[in-house]
Amino acid sequence: MSRLTIPAREAAPAPSQPLLDAVEKSLSVVPNLFRLVSQSPAALSGLLGLNGALSKALDARTRERIALAVAQVNGCDYCLSAHSYLGLNVAKLDAAEIAMNRRGHSGDPRADAAVVFAAKVASQRGQVGDADIAAVKLAGYTEAQIVEIVGLVALNVFTNFVNNVAETEIDFPVVRAAEAA
Repeated sequence: MSRLTIPAREAAPAPSQPLLDAVEKSLSVVPNLFRLVSQSPAALSGLLGLNGALSKALDARTRERIALAVAQVNGCDYCLSAHSYLGLNVAKLDAAEIAMNRRGHSGDPRADAAVVFAAKVASQRGQVGDADIAAVKLAGYTEAQIVEIVGLVALNVFTNFVNNVAETEIDFPVVRAAEAA
């Protein structure tokens, strides 16, 4: 059971209702994370705004890879469960790739540089070295894309922390951080 209330869809504050409508239109469901965050219309608006803006960053497969790496770093079972599901069913990553992503790597050489960098940004709270930046640039990422990777880390850290604080009830097939592949 979650430590913070996850309101029923219809019980969310009025300013959050149109935002939840947009989530439902996009995903066909309203996952517990969004209902939890809906208690604060400002936080939900910020989450969806950043998520929407960064949905244009990189490609969907790399975004899911980064989300998995960051969720593993932060020990977020909810986000590992959600992004494992999305990785398999939406981004079409295979189980071996998801396992590598959770270890902070990818089987795709270019994506590997982004995932390694994102995991390092998360685990070292942004305190990366010149060699880390050089490695991601060497893989072909522009400085704008490096900023996007950092933005994706920040977005995922927010959802990881909300879910870790709340111990949000998982509404996806359950994956546990302690069971790293």
